[in-house]
Amino acid sequence: MSTQTTQTTAVKRNSADSMVSTWRHDRSQWQFWHWMIELLGLHLVDLDGEVPVFSKTEKIHSTREWTVHLWILLHAAIPLALHHAYTTYTGQNLNIFAAFALYSSAFKLNGIHEMHIMRRLGQRYGFLDGDKHPRDEIPDVGVGKVMRELMSTSSFRVIMAIYLTYQPSETPSSMQWKWLPLEIGLYSITVDFWFYWYHRLMHSMGPLWKFHRRHHLTKHPNPLLSAYADHEQEFMDITGIPLLAYTTLKILGVPMGFYEWWICFQYIAFSEFMGHSGLRIHGGAPSTLNWLLELFDAELVIEDHDLHHRYGWRKSHNYGKQTRFWDKIFGTCHDRIESVKGNVDYANRVTMPLL
Repeated sequence: MSTQTTQTTAVKRNSADSMVSTWRHDRSQWQFWHWMIELLGLHLVDLDGEVPVFSKTEKIHSTREWTVHLWILLHAAIPLALHHAYTTYTGQNLNIFAAFALYSSAFKLNGIHEMHIMRRLGQRYGFLDGDKHPRDEIPDVGVGKVMRELMSTSSFRVIMAIYLTYQPSETPSSMQWKWLPLEIGLYSITVDFWFYWYHRLMHSMGPLWKFHRRHHLTKHPNPLLSAYADHEQEFMDITGIPLLAYTTLKILGVPMGFYEWWICFQYIAFSEFMGHSGLRIHGGAPSTLNWLLELFDAELVIEDHDLHHRYGWRKSHNYGKQTRFWDKIFGTCHDRIESVKGNVDYANRVTMPLL
């Protein structure tokens, strides 16, 4: 190989737009963030594991959605239980700094556990479009960026919720349980309304597309690449859209206290991670209102956002990330390929593992 060719290859590999990923095979380039991913086990695919490959027409398994709700609620309840135990034992509530430490840590640990489970599911059920292309890995140039953005998501959302809603006089036992099922469903739909239009505008307007283009460098994403984006997009994803949704529901008279909002966050985060997993499973964005959305074929499954990523600027569709409700209303819903109803195996369902 000539010197010029070698230099050209190096430039491409080091380009900010490069999706070349070699770092898992070359530990000589590992730094802090590489080791963190490795030690926490944040890989969607094991290098030594075998991932099954299915044709587009082979049946795709459907999830038992109640097991997904159980997983989310159980993991969301852990910090609530610890918080309740502390207030019961001491007679005092957590101050804002302790509350941040508890809930931001739980946010991160829940994401790590979800990643481990998705890897196990992938090794059993495979991935969408797996007969054409494997899942993308974090590119060499983006490892630190991805991990910093993921840390920001689990930190700044909790900071925002504490600043706006945390009251030292209110403990987890004061949660308004009767509102919770409605809040979970309405929050996902409201988040998706604001996300839909912000997302669609980024695809249709050149000045905005430049902030979203990096996120679309991956055509077959994995969950960690949900955070592979420019800072402007991540700011809106992390705080802007959740804040707009919260404000909308407050204006409509929905309580949305800190503890309810915490549980809503766990539903949204689960769907964001799962929607970028590419798992060959019919399911993805759980909601307490999915029973209603299904009447209009407006519930979201993993394939919907996966198909969105295979397209670029003005040729995309499926802009929603929690539902297909707004895509249905505004005419941007795209046909599924592997998750069409005739290809879904409803007899052999997937149970979301709790552990």
